[in-house]
Amino acid sequence: MKHYRREISVAIAILALATILGIVAPEYFARENLSDLFLANMPMLMVALGMTLVILTGQIDISVGSVFAICSVAAGVLAKWGLPAPVTLLASCLIGTLLGAVNGALVAYVRIPSIVVTLATMVALRDALRWLTQGAWVQDLPRSFQWFGLPQSAYPVVTLCAVLFILAVMWWGMRNLAAGRAVYATGSNREAARLTGIDTELVILSVFAITGTLTGFAALLNSVRFNQIPSNSGLGLEMKVIASVVVGGTAITGGRGSLIGTVFGAILLGAIGPALTFLNVNAYWERAMQGGIILTAVIIDAVRAHSKDHGTGLASSRA
Repeated sequence: MKHYRREISVAIAILALATILGIVAPEYFARENLSDLFLANMPMLMVALGMTLVILTGQIDISVGSVFAICSVAAGVLAKWGLPAPVTLLASCLIGTLLGAVNGALVAYVRIPSIVVTLATMVALRDALRWLTQGAWVQDLPRSFQWFGLPQSAYPVVTLCAVLFILAVMWWGMRNLAAGRAVYATGSNREAARLTGIDTELVILSVFAITGTLTGFAALLNSVRFNQIPSNSGLGLEMKVIASVVVGGTAITGGRGSLIGTVFGAILLGAIGPALTFLNVNAYWERAMQGGIILTAVIIDAVRAHSKDHGTGLASSRA
């Protein structure tokens, strides 16, 4: 239980918020509202699962919003060309994978700090897309593209199953595969991991590529909800994603965290905005509350790290 204190804390916060809403605004839990909440926050959750891996290795990727926009527009264009949905899905994921892999290669092999690499690609990709589209939205999408041709009521269920499947596979892999342990080891101490035989460069490249794949997948799942795709999709997505990961207990310095914690973090942050509306609180408080939650999480991590280092120092001096 000690290792899951942050996850438990976030779960308690979610339950507290749910209790307040259940008493004051029970209509919040209407099926339609919960379905809309899930679909609106699904891209954040999907990308956050990949971002968890990136941050676990001690890196960060702030270009996911721009990658999301490119994959969204590309999916719409390919759909207008008449390509079937499976091909469009594969292409969107492949584009995300390639863009993520470029980031990962620059970080892992060229040794450029990830914040610098992804800041540069965030701006470059966003501006390149704006230049290519001239700001125009992708319109006149084929009817078969929307909801993947499924009934609108069935699409949330299918999407939820897809998200749960990906979460289950990633959770199992992180717990049972050597690759999962390599991610934690790389984030805990990259040099020590390398000396034990772990290809830390490949690990870093892989987590960026996986994040790109999940971003492409999330972009397509989000795009099929609408009959047009804005060229500025994903604005601010990177901050919501990183916030979900950090609030969920993943240390920003790497080496500690869990996918379940990220899920809890995404649920809490995604629920705050609509909850304020139902509670008749000014929506402008949403960012302030999110910022306070993030700051609190970072402070807790810093205090915990300081206490650990202090304890290690005392043990060494006594020895």
